[in-house]
This record gives sequence, C-alpha cells and structure tokens, in this order.
Amino acid sequence: MVFNFQQQTWHLSAGRALFWEEEKALVLSDLHLGKSAHFRKAGIAVPAGIIQEDLFRLQQLITHYRPERIIVVGDLFHSSLNNDVQYFRLWRGQFPHIRFELVKGNHDILEDELYAALQLSLHDTLTLRNIHFMHEPCTPEQPGAYIFSGHLHPGIAIAGSGRQRLRLPCFYFGRHCGILPAFGRFTGLAMLRPEEDEAVFAIANSSIFQVQ
Repeated sequence: MVFNFQQQTWHLSAGRALFWEEEKALVLSDLHLGKSAHFRKAGIAVPAGIIQEDLFRLQQLITHYRPERIIVVGDLFHSSLNNDVQYFRLWRGQFPHIRFELVKGNHDILEDELYAALQLSLHDTLTLRNIHFMHEPCTPEQPGAYIFSGHLHPGIAIAGSGRQRLRLPCFYFGRHCGILPAFGRFTGLAMLRPEEDEAVFAIANSSIFQVQ
C-alpha cells in the first residue's frame, strides 16, 4: 500500500515495515532480537525459532524492495550478548552492500564495539529530508521535523461481528509524530485511540488496510 505523506512516498508493508521511496530505505522498529533467548535463560519457556522467522521476514522485504539502507528505529536487540546476536552476525553478512542505521533504543545496551563489528551505524537520533527518527515517542510540543518513533508497539482495536474486538498491530501517522509497529513477533501491543484526522493502518496477517 502506497501512502503519500509529508511530501514523501511510503510503501506500507504487512511485514511491519515501511519502504521510503525517495531514500530507498527500509524503515522498521523494535525487532527485540535476543528477547526469546533472554527469557529462556531465565527459565521461561518460549517458542523456538522466533529470531529465524523475524529475520527471514526481513530478508523477504529486502528481496522485494531492494533498499540501499535499512533504518531501525530502536530496540534492534533486547538485552546483553547472547546466541541470537551471533545468529544476527551471520545473517548480516549476507547484505554487506546495505547500510544499516540503528537509532539506539532503551534495550540496545551492547558495547559500541560490538555494534561496529556487526556493521551497524549508531545514532541517538537521525534526520533525513526533514524526517526525524527517534526511539522514544515524541510529544506534541516538539517543533520542527516530522518525527517517527517506535517503542510503544502500537495496536488498534477493530470491531468484528457480534461483540468481537480484534487487537491488531498498526502504523500510526499523527499530526506531528508517527509510530511504527513492532517488527518482532515476540512483542505486545499498546492500544491507541487516534483522533479523527490521524491516519492508522492496521495489519492483519498478510493484509494491511486503513482504519476509518
């Protein structure tokens, strides 16, 4: 789905990422790689293969859009060094021609030297074409460039038949700030209540649609 916004062209994917046409950039947030290994280390049973599934989805998006750069708006990793980070190192080696930009999130706590070894460019914030990327959600008082953030793992409630209400991940485009869905599947949802003039696109399996 193509969405023209802030004088830029955004391709919204049900794979929980944006392709920014003008910058040839794939934009996503909150993979939380290593979260499942972190939980297993703590003795909590979680499904195996989560990191492989998430990185395979990212690989499919790379194959489809052929980006020149990937912008991760925080929380690429979830915790300290573990086997999932080593798996990412091997996966990253398939795409030496793609520049990976990481806007550091609150869970990105690895040593800077390790990020460099993983061929990741680190930023506290990143601004391109008057679009500003930061991990923490912005506040309406912040002036200047339009801001995209992550962190919240936004969701929207959709009324179904009868009394059913579906909770779906979504892209949120507010007046001053946009929020990206969590790319990682092993994440929860923070439910939004958008205003009437704000655009929301819900993701349902392999489909994406605008919520009216």
